[in-house]
Amino acid sequence: MDYLFCNLFYFIFNSGKVCLSILNEHQDWKPGITVKQILMGIQSLLTEPNPNSAANGEAYRLYTSSMEAYKKRVQQEAKKNAPASNSSD
Repeated sequence: MDYLFCNLFYFIFNSGKVCLSILNEHQDWKPGITVKQILMGIQSLLTEPNPNSAANGEAYRLYTSSMEAYKKRVQQEAKKNAPASNSSD
């Protein structure tokens, strides 16, 4: 996934790190956290945004002000950054 496309998500910092408390050693991280828990946390970010913890202000403002515009922009970036199809598949 292209770096610019990732930055359209309000829970990804400009550095590329995901803003998820269970990944933050100063918040909810524990050594026993499973991959399943991390993936469920990311899924939760996609469906239930946390307005008190937006990592990317520009993407979050678009997300909260106009869901239609946000979805359109994500779709445009997805198309622009889609891997080239391989006709031999």
